[in-house]
Amino acid sequence: MAIIFQEEKKIFTLHTKQTTYQFKVDCYGFLIHLYYGKKIQGEMDYLLTFADRGFSGNPYDTGLDRTYSMDALPQEYPCMGNGDYRSSALVVQNENGAYSCDLRYKEHKIVDGKYALPGLPAVYAKEKEAQTLEIYLEDPVTKVQAVLLYGVLPEDDIITRSVRIENAGSQKIYVRKAASAVLDFLYGNYDMISFYGRHAMERNFQRVPVAHGSQMIGSRRGTSSHQYNPAVIFAEENATEESGSCYGMVFVYSGGFQAEAEKDQFNQTRAVMGMESGSFCYPLEEGETLVVPETVLTYSAKGLEKLSHNYHRCFRRHLCRGKYRDEVRPVLINSWEAAYFDFTGETILKLADEAAKLGIEMVVLDDGWFGKRDDDNSGLGDWYVNEEKLGCSLGELARKVNEKGLKFGLWIEPEMISEDSDLYRSHPDWVFQIPGRSPVRARNQLVLDFSRKEVRDEVFEQISKVLDHANVEYIKWDMNRSISDVYSIAAREQGMVLYNYVLGVYEFLEKLMNRYPDILIEGCSGGGGRFDAGMLYYTPQIWCSDNTDAVDRTEIQYGTSFIYPVSAVGSHVSACPNHQTGRTVSLHTRGVTAMAGTFGYELDPGTLTEAEKEEVKEQVRTYHAYGKLIQTGDYYRLSNPAKDETAAWAFVSEDKREALLNAVMLKVHGNMTVNYIRMRGLDPEAFYREEKTGKCYSGGALMEAGYPLPVESGEYLAYQIHFIQE
Repeated sequence: MAIIFQEEKKIFTLHTKQTTYQFKVDCYGFLIHLYYGKKIQGEMDYLLTFADRGFSGNPYDTGLDRTYSMDALPQEYPCMGNGDYRSSALVVQNENGAYSCDLRYKEHKIVDGKYALPGLPAVYAKEKEAQTLEIYLEDPVTKVQAVLLYGVLPEDDIITRSVRIENAGSQKIYVRKAASAVLDFLYGNYDMISFYGRHAMERNFQRVPVAHGSQMIGSRRGTSSHQYNPAVIFAEENATEESGSCYGMVFVYSGGFQAEAEKDQFNQTRAVMGMESGSFCYPLEEGETLVVPETVLTYSAKGLEKLSHNYHRCFRRHLCRGKYRDEVRPVLINSWEAAYFDFTGETILKLADEAAKLGIEMVVLDDGWFGKRDDDNSGLGDWYVNEEKLGCSLGELARKVNEKGLKFGLWIEPEMISEDSDLYRSHPDWVFQIPGRSPVRARNQLVLDFSRKEVRDEVFEQISKVLDHANVEYIKWDMNRSISDVYSIAAREQGMVLYNYVLGVYEFLEKLMNRYPDILIEGCSGGGGRFDAGMLYYTPQIWCSDNTDAVDRTEIQYGTSFIYPVSAVGSHVSACPNHQTGRTVSLHTRGVTAMAGTFGYELDPGTLTEAEKEEVKEQVRTYHAYGKLIQTGDYYRLSNPAKDETAAWAFVSEDKREALLNAVMLKVHGNMTVNYIRMRGLDPEAFYREEKTGKCYSGGALMEAGYPLPVESGEYLAYQIHFIQE
């Protein structure tokens, strides 16, 4: 059993293969956290201590006992109003205006299988692969209930948490803050690892000590954002890739979020993950329910590497869905950097001709194929094919591409609208816009109110007509601005709009998947602006960044790898000088870097020399040879590209019989020193043959002493070395 309830002491124990999570119902009905970490046996309530702590209040139930305070005890789901002054998971405003909630245990259920969340993405599992624990808490005065959901996937070392907030009382309430997971640490010094960035430079690794006070990252942009990713790691201060305790919290949601860390007056640390609370004010009438998005927890006693592997396997096997979940994706070429808006149908067919000669498998028609759309100032919302521009129907264009032996893909941006569009002229009230105020534009576009069903249905109908009349096998779903001016004329109350907007996006994507189950959908939001676990439920790959510069990509992909699997990372070889940075890097280096992802091209192959075309052919063959290893093998970070002279990473098959070492030289100096790359994940007792030279190396030697990279002249040289176990 993964979930055990000890009746006498009312202790819940959640076991995975290598971890244990434990909490208890105390004598007053509070849910007290006891332990999360390496797998252990026994009851951990002995860790709790009690003392009269100045200015830490006591629940009325305790009478004259001043040693019991919610301000000092570790909790499973702390709420504002019970004497705990630390960061709360739940803030409820009652009908009388008071902020007060006092949740006490009522009952629980343990069932086989993994819970699902209505309208929201969540980790899934077969009935025999998981168990679910439901804990029912209730405020005895208002009858507000919080149903805590725990999903346990023992073989994957994964525990998920979500919450249903239910108004079982007779008076209206407002949920002002709602988190799905809290981790309370009784002691210890931890670093908070997060991933910050900006458009075209996302998910930079940041590690800072958790200090006294409150630290927070999050997004107020209506999406998970380029600026901060909805994932954090709490690592012991000396934890490394290979050693030390690490705790991960990943929010399965594509809207605003906040992750908090607070070291309190007693040196205890609290971590909270949930929805962004600044603009959140969700009303619940009698009988209504709010479902809080899921947080995925994992623990590693063996450093960051093991934690990453836990998430990679979980997301590949238990979050991504659809036909392409386990398949190596087709090598594609996208028209954007090849032609931007300046194309005709003949341009795309010429691109297909060149691509077919190179072994590329798919051509994607990016922005500009619909409505009046020759730049980014018009046309969004008018999802009908501009046949005059293409010189034919989209169905004909797709058929001609298919006749050349290639698949056909298409770019869409369903959530956005241009003011210069037929849809906006017909329905100006369908956008987010505050009455009496001019809206904030971004990329000269506004945001459609996807919290409204009639808006979603109209856009879905338009796009479906296009897809029904063309053999489209891939969709790139883009979203090119942050959300502002949040006001819906159809909303009951405005504090619920952003949450309902995200649910509307999810509903649209679910309908799209169900209607077109064979289409591969790639998520995108100006590149990595919505690279989150929520989107992976609908789009098994996401465009990692609009920045295709191979050197910058080593850092972007490094940060991404701490949480997300390589199979989710959209990564392409682009033209040089690079369109974002102006940097020139060899085609070989661009290829090696792009193979740490789904792999494709973002350039006009007609501009390549014959030698470069031959190199592209070889890259495509290489990716086909190593694709399964790259997408399903264990990923190892072998250097830190933000600090080291090299960016180095490796893929190792789960059976350890095959490995692919990749390295990019980031710095070259006069009289250059040798860089030795220490492998990881190999069988130390086995011998490995290097494919090109035939030389054999001990697995133990490659891991302990390393592999010397050649000392050669040249900037940004790259190496790809394939090892096969003898």
